[in-house]
Amino acid sequence: MTILTFTLILLAGAYLAGLVGSLTGLGGGVVVIPLLTLVFQVDIRYAIGAALLASIANSSGAASAYVKEGITNIRLGMFLEIATTIGAVIGALLAVYTPSNTIAILFGCILFFSAAMTLRKKNQVALTEGSRMSGLLKLDGSYPTAQGPVAYKLKNIGAGFSIMTVAGILSGLLGIGSGALKVLAMDSAMHIPFKVSTTTSNFMIGVTAAASAVVYLQRGYMDPAIAFPVVLGVLGGAFTGARLLKRLDPKVLRYIFCSAIVFVAAEMMYNGFQHKF
Repeated sequence: MTILTFTLILLAGAYLAGLVGSLTGLGGGVVVIPLLTLVFQVDIRYAIGAALLASIANSSGAASAYVKEGITNIRLGMFLEIATTIGAVIGALLAVYTPSNTIAILFGCILFFSAAMTLRKKNQVALTEGSRMSGLLKLDGSYPTAQGPVAYKLKNIGAGFSIMTVAGILSGLLGIGSGALKVLAMDSAMHIPFKVSTTTSNFMIGVTAAASAVVYLQRGYMDPAIAFPVVLGVLGGAFTGARLLKRLDPKVLRYIFCSAIVFVAAEMMYNGFQHKF
């Protein structure tokens, strides 16, 4: 395979990763890492390094559009980033000493969880009564709809913060942004409307990935020949996804995405148990 062919395939895969990450809030690593490890046989730690940069690009591309639309809860995102950043540094340090096959198996488990998360019923109800802590920290907000702004309040701030710490550890360890856990914390635990939780997750993923990426960079697990086309492709996909989110009914997309992720997860776990990484 020539360098040009490799770059073009990687660009196309990264574009798909950015599109999926932007529409689902799961981050681009769920596509980038399997593409690099299973198709191109890249060492999983270098794949994670590129995926972290892809997550930063994906977050930057999608989040800027969502912030402009007024959907993202910036104050909530900044608060929860304290938990995810601490967890991300811990996870990245653990990744250096964790066997590659173990990382692949954990990655497969998280992909199965992410697939299940895409199919579950989303929280669309805006709470009118929130917790005291949410009020003290001024985390309540509103988001625009066709019928006008919808105000919402939050609950279970402590539970959401704890889940975010775990999400940060998995992000640093696996390089996938852990968007599924982030959305779970905001959607199920804190009862945030789905559109707000998805867009706020995208806003947070970049900061979480940046904290992990510093550790991978120091350890030498960043290859510019891999990272450069990945970042360009993901940025393009993220901007496209941000525009499509307002027009598409994501139900069909979720089923297609879920089927593909289950297959990839099984393949990653099989190769991990067979010590092929």
